[in-house]
Amino acid sequence: MSELQNEQSQEIVFAAAKLTQARQAILKGSAELLTCRARVEKYLQSEPRKARACYEELEKTAVRLQNALGDARLALLELEEYGLAGTAGKLQAGLAGFNLMSRAYKPVYEVLNGFAQKLPERPDSVNAAVIGRLMNNVRMGYYPTDPDNISHILRGIRFPEGVTTNVFDPCCGCGKALRQIAQGNNCYAYGVELDEYRAEEAQTRLHRVGVGSFFQSRISSETFHLMFLNPPYLSVLTQGGSRARHEKRFLVESMGHLMLGGLLIYVIPYYRLTPDICRILGENFTDLSVWRFTDGEFRKFKQVAVLGLRKKRIDEPSAGVALEQYAYDPDTIPSVTQLQEGRYALPAVPKKVELFKGELFNEKELERQLSHSDSIRRLMNAKSELDSAGKHPLLPLSIGQIGLVGGSGMINGLIECDTPHVIKGRIIKVKTEEREEKYSSRGMHMGAEVKEVISNKMVFNVLTPKGFKALT
Repeated sequence: MSELQNEQSQEIVFAAAKLTQARQAILKGSAELLTCRARVEKYLQSEPRKARACYEELEKTAVRLQNALGDARLALLELEEYGLAGTAGKLQAGLAGFNLMSRAYKPVYEVLNGFAQKLPERPDSVNAAVIGRLMNNVRMGYYPTDPDNISHILRGIRFPEGVTTNVFDPCCGCGKALRQIAQGNNCYAYGVELDEYRAEEAQTRLHRVGVGSFFQSRISSETFHLMFLNPPYLSVLTQGGSRARHEKRFLVESMGHLMLGGLLIYVIPYYRLTPDICRILGENFTDLSVWRFTDGEFRKFKQVAVLGLRKKRIDEPSAGVALEQYAYDPDTIPSVTQLQEGRYALPAVPKKVELFKGELFNEKELERQLSHSDSIRRLMNAKSELDSAGKHPLLPLSIGQIGLVGGSGMINGLIECDTPHVIKGRIIKVKTEEREEKYSSRGMHMGAEVKEVISNKMVFNVLTPKGFKALT
């Protein structure tokens, strides 16, 4: 199993584990709700201060219950339990509007407790068929965006005349979506892709592709006119050990590359318009709008496109409240087919991307950079005066030097002089035998020792008008 497949497998378990945690929190919270309300009633007349403290604890318990219902709803949506997810959403909204001083707590307790009982007790008790279907749909966390929906989004973008715009996708997949956006619109397309096989394919479609993790890449800030962000919908462990969602982390860490006034196209499931993501969008973008993908795609992946123009960040806790409603009522989200033509104009500001390096070494990117390097071009095309000038020895060559030059093959061609001739030098190996007679101390002959000696012999073949000669 690859690293990404393993991560996705852990994510499905995490969604099921989150649901189990929510079940326990709802069971515990619904019981505490009754206890806290009883304490308020007990001290209401005799000890108002203690009653007030009990009421504050009642409020905190109600908030914890609402959060647990919200967690259950998100986990159920990811596990495709849409009926139970809808019930969780209704219970969360109903509890938020419930009068905590009411005496009708028994029906509330029974409904919450009954709902919790329907949730799985353990992660491994989640429907295996659902998990298998999710694994097939997710395809390692990669959801390629449907070309028809890209076309509808493109209709709402106005590209500046006479300005080459930089468009960027931090998780570009095989590059089809960004290529569709850039093609014919005078754009320079940049992408980053974690999977090396998809990155290799993307390099055939985009101008520049960084290979490896976007979070480990080095990219210039505030240089892109448009950013298309369709992140993988996974949860990951942060350095501190807590869980973080990929769609949130990608949003937070990538939006700094978008120039002020630049357009964000953020594609996520509608139910991931959580309060924290909505606040990030509201504090950093203006003219925000949400568009539901066409019916077939929306049924499969529940995706929406959030569009907005980047602005200077403002600290405003209620900035994203207007977006939060769409996470609970997708029927109110307009279809992307209704996006007005030319609604979002890209800045007419030329900008050069000075730095764009992926996490991993990329031979094609290196080749591209070297081809544009003045230093490399000068080095490869440089010619020394010595290369074009005639070469003469400072002193006359000795007979030994002439032999070495000839034997190396450098003297090999027509020699123009008073008697023109063609000369070619070479070295051959010659074997000779040396015989050494052996005698004893008394002068008696004891035989001979024969040694084979290999030596080099210089040969010059000379062709003259008077015939061929071999000089050794």
